Amino acid sequence: MPIPKLVIASANPDKVAEIAIVLEGLAVLIPRPEGMPDVIEDGDDLEDNARLKAVAVCEFAGKPSVADDTGLEIDALNGAPGVYSARFAGVDATYQQNVEKVLTDLDGVQMGQRTARFKTVAIVRYPDGRELIANGTVEGHIAQNPSGEEGFGYDPIFVPVEGDGSTFAQMGEEKHRLSHRGRAFRQLGYMLAEN
Repeated sequence: MPIPKLVIASANPDKVAEIAIVLEGLAVLIPRPEGMPDVIEDGDDLEDNARLKAVAVCEFAGKPSVADDTGLEIDALNGAPGVYSARFAGVDATYQQNVEKVLTDLDGVQMGQRTARFKTVAIVRYPDGRELIANGTVEGHIAQNPSGEEGFGYDPIFVPVEGDGSTFAQMGEEKHRLSHRGRAFRQLGYMLAEN
């Protein structure tokens, strides 16, 4: 059976690299088409935003597409940043600015109250309207200070429960086994193999 080819919606090279590692041997990723306009991510939840991107790329490219959306939910912040994770500190915020805002908002919150989870929804959209939807979640907590040089986004402050106490940014390849994105895209890979 041939390996499916999917146009990837993300223009974030860090995210694309992670997805490529997880889907290696399960799908061939085709870069987002040149000249494609940005998709306004104004959905109510992660699945809405992933679908907006998947549909837009599928229609623009005329080929099966894959998109995802990820959110960090922090219990002490009533689930924030959630769907706004990429722009928590502002529309054009850098990874560091988002991390700094989280740490500022959690200032004074004790370690036992810093529970959080990462969630990813990944969607494959076909030109005929069919969809495959996969979810990945990892529980953890927010560290008091950033640690590690690997990864991106909130990785320097997220410590997964299932790890050894390291942040995602300290893990390297181990992150892909434990992470929300790894779980969602592995599930999606299995679905693609059965489809």
